[in-house]
Amino acid sequence: MNLSINKKTLLFIFIAFIFSIAVRLIWVYQFNGTEQFKFNNQFMINTNDGYFWAEGARDIISGISQENDRSPITTAASNLTAFIAKILPFSFESIIFYMPAFFASLVVIPIILIGRSIGKLEVGFIAALLASIAWSYYNRTMVGYYDTDLLNIVFPTILLWSLMWAIKTRENKYLIFTALDIIAYRWWYPQSYALEFAFFGLILLYVFYQYMKKQDFIYNLTLLTFMMFAMMQVDGYIRFLIVIILFALVKLKNELFSKYLYYIFGLSIVLFIFTGGFDPIWGKLKGYVFKDHITVVGEDLKLHYYTVMQTIREAGAISFETFANRISGHTVTFIFSIIGYIWMSIRYPIMLLALPMIGLGFLANGIFGLIPSGGLRFTIYAIPPLALGIAFLIVELVKLVNIKENKLIYYSVISLLTIAILIPNIKHAYDYKVPTVFTQNEVQVLDKLKTTASREDYVVGWWDYGYPIRYYADVKTLSDGGKHSGSVNFPTSFVLTHTQEEASKMLRFDVEYTEKKFNLDKSDSDRNRTNIANMTLDFEFKDTNNFLTALQTDIKIPKKTRDIYLYLPNRMMNIYPTVSLFSNIDLMTGKKGNIPFFYKSNKFNENKEFIDLGRGIKIDKKSSKLIIGNKKIKIGKFIKTFYDKKGKLKKQVQTISKKSNLNVIYMSNYKQFLLVDNSVLNSTYFQLFVLENYNNTLFEPTILTPLVKVYKLKV
Repeated sequence: MNLSINKKTLLFIFIAFIFSIAVRLIWVYQFNGTEQFKFNNQFMINTNDGYFWAEGARDIISGISQENDRSPITTAASNLTAFIAKILPFSFESIIFYMPAFFASLVVIPIILIGRSIGKLEVGFIAALLASIAWSYYNRTMVGYYDTDLLNIVFPTILLWSLMWAIKTRENKYLIFTALDIIAYRWWYPQSYALEFAFFGLILLYVFYQYMKKQDFIYNLTLLTFMMFAMMQVDGYIRFLIVIILFALVKLKNELFSKYLYYIFGLSIVLFIFTGGFDPIWGKLKGYVFKDHITVVGEDLKLHYYTVMQTIREAGAISFETFANRISGHTVTFIFSIIGYIWMSIRYPIMLLALPMIGLGFLANGIFGLIPSGGLRFTIYAIPPLALGIAFLIVELVKLVNIKENKLIYYSVISLLTIAILIPNIKHAYDYKVPTVFTQNEVQVLDKLKTTASREDYVVGWWDYGYPIRYYADVKTLSDGGKHSGSVNFPTSFVLTHTQEEASKMLRFDVEYTEKKFNLDKSDSDRNRTNIANMTLDFEFKDTNNFLTALQTDIKIPKKTRDIYLYLPNRMMNIYPTVSLFSNIDLMTGKKGNIPFFYKSNKFNENKEFIDLGRGIKIDKKSSKLIIGNKKIKIGKFIKTFYDKKGKLKKQVQTISKKSNLNVIYMSNYKQFLLVDNSVLNSTYFQLFVLENYNNTLFEPTILTPLVKVYKLKV
């Protein structure tokens, strides 16, 4: 049966779409019986940021949102989710869990259409199969990965297809289609301007080439004009109205529009610059590419803070193998993908329009000596064009063998080669067993806390847990995935890593100063300073170190306006050294402090003489000494913790040497050893979570479980 090109296109789209979703359902099959990944009998999501959009959607549906609670009720992701939740008869939890699988799979549509645009429909189909499940794309769009990534590649791939057809056909409908896609892309993902501008720049170069060659460039200049107006840094409704008016002029008064095209194009450039079009592009490049370890903030007090970007894995350096695997699934596939893309671009120069996406994807690996690695998050952008590259290579190489006359052999060889490039990616999806953000037991703590704390109360924890805390407990937080600069993290880090006396005062200071800022005018200097700077200056200190030292005294703390809860999870144990970095710094000079000693071992072996903790560290049972490499160090305290039958924490403390600064903690129920110095042992996190040694004049326990402990501040 011979199908028409339209029916064949639709069939390919349907097959690729179902394939993409089916691969993502592997995770559901694997963890369907894991109750700890469910809450209220529904799967929970597996990305922290997802709880941000979920909070916004929840508040849109309920109609309840308070000023300064940071709920994203105006964002595209939250509004789309709320709309879907209102019209579909599924639970809210199921919707946010499965949304990534459905929407991310839509990327197969523009990829197949791009293949069709160059007369290679089968190339588009093979590329769609690969791109839809490629490592990096799968990781960021799997079930449960509820984030803006679910459409972040769909929109630019549609834009690529639209620009290709616009330049190829010169039809006016693609002018408005391109502009509307840019507006929609910006609505969905405000950081889209860098890629949009890259597309614009590439077409501008082409227009300049046409001008030099005395070719007709009027249509492409018109296309650039539409793009520029759509890219301005003004409200989306205004840009929408402008491009609609422009399109009406092109349709109804084309000669008049062409007559004043140069002036209109010039106006679009001026408005783009005037509205701050370049500012966000530079801001993102500075944040992700030109990264500094320390940032200097403020004019009154030039305080030095540790840069959070250095601790985010997705912005960290990656190896070439990881880079290649995340784009194509295998290094060999990646190399052949580049060869295929080059060959395809020589055959069809229109494919050069994909260079901005490839360039942004390659930014993940950086440019040696010029630009450092941008981190793995960028790799997803290179996936669609390079998937087209390997697909083109497969089809063209098979054609060179000259077996097309025998359709069975021809399609069998293409199928085998396609399966070969898909297998590493399917295997990765099978092996990529990502847990949910929190377990059921952890969420139950927050759900219980919701009945105790009010919406105006603060639950303070490390920024990684900010979004889920707000979602499940419906409270305020000091930091989260979108508010975690060095100046914001310093107070929380200080609270967790210093003594209870210092921590209690810093908690009250930071919360009350945060609330105070909400009522200040934007031009007020106090609002523009960091909280630590305001605290320092309000107490007439010229050196922030003097203010921090004063927290050990009877310094007057701000008046209490709300309750504060301290959220201490066991999972923070793994990142304690990272947490300590943010307050282990001299804010006046930027000089880093001495690194506290912290070592955790979950894999240890014990015999009659030693307890081997790994990495060359042992405990000599006879001499009660630590063996670290070639050194033998006396143990200060040996502490064993365990839970009794009633679930109460018990401690056995043995002081071995008062002169030693190193201590051993054996958390028997967790089956883990901790080696820490006195500064870590005396920190608020260790005293309250590990040992439950709380100062009852400063803190009172609210919820105590082995996984999470919540304390209420009493001052």
